[in-house]
Amino acid sequence: MSFKNLNLINPIVRAVTEAGYSRPTEIQSTAIPHILAGRDIIACAQTGTGKTAAFAMPILQLLKRHNPEHQGIRTLILTPTRELAIQIEENFSIYSKYLPLSQLSVFGGVSIGGQLAALRKRVDILVATPGRLLDLVNQRHIDLSKLEILVLDEADRMLDMGFVNDVKKVLQLLPRKRQTLFFSATMPVSIKKFAETILNNPVEVTVTPVSSTAQTVKQSVYFVEKKDKTDLLIDILQEKSTVRSLVFTRTKHVANKLVQQLEDVGIFAAAIHGNKSQAARQNALEDFKSSRINVLVATDIAARGIDIDDLPNVVNYELPNVPETYVHRIGRTGRAGAEGTAISFCDADERVDLKNIQKLIGFTVPVRSFYK
Repeated sequence: MSFKNLNLINPIVRAVTEAGYSRPTEIQSTAIPHILAGRDIIACAQTGTGKTAAFAMPILQLLKRHNPEHQGIRTLILTPTRELAIQIEENFSIYSKYLPLSQLSVFGGVSIGGQLAALRKRVDILVATPGRLLDLVNQRHIDLSKLEILVLDEADRMLDMGFVNDVKKVLQLLPRKRQTLFFSATMPVSIKKFAETILNNPVEVTVTPVSSTAQTVKQSVYFVEKKDKTDLLIDILQEKSTVRSLVFTRTKHVANKLVQQLEDVGIFAAAIHGNKSQAARQNALEDFKSSRINVLVATDIAARGIDIDDLPNVVNYELPNVPETYVHRIGRTGRAGAEGTAISFCDADERVDLKNIQKLIGFTVPVRSFYK
């Protein structure tokens, strides 16, 4: 199937073809017709399957088709992190190359002045984190009364990690008559129930069950004492010295400490988490993408928006206590049919977490030996 088969207009097909897209992914071929038909949807697909393009391309076509001269914000994409907001804006910019539509991302952690200046110009598509959006609305810099389409991207994490009240405040500002799209890598029951309260007769689109992990990812686990985790990580990273590795921790404090410990032995790394400035986070991400550093240590929330085609190695330095998060983490590698490696460390306190993860994925992760 080609993008033309999805009834996408030529300017969009031309733009995505020039960007290197050859054919739609499964989530795109399934979701795009429903969005073009004006339906609300709940879409669930693993990371790396093309969710952003699945909603961006049909949204651009709908905006071009309906009231192209309309002034004001017509589409709002809510997303949990600054990195993801920037990535989504960049994608819209690529897909809208040949369309008279504009996009802007707004988020906290940076000066508000530049965002205010940009808002004075025409903005058709606004990508925003909930906190900064509400700040701008309260200061009367943003009017959402004419909104046509709302997207909640990474809806599971946005609602599960404390944004639910902000999302509800935003919903009160929007017209009742609108198209609403939920896109997420995982869809716990509680999140799905919330989605159904704000969607109108939604179509459910599920490409890959939330419990599955890609077959191209080679998974393994080390049973290791907490005090020995850093030594084990150093051994693994030194062995994979030329391989880019994304290392997950639960907390910002552990991420910072781990980067220092790695640098003490000559392994150059950077941390990316919510306490880092926007400039520091973007610099770390660019250094990692360009292989100026081969190790990036990240918390789960900050990792949303890390979109790297060639990422061979993921390490769970600390196991997540939400099983679905494990699926999301290791989905960063083994994309588009490429092989990847996902290594997890499990100490005594994390045995229950591992058990819950294995129950979810229906797979017993092979154990590796660690001698200390």
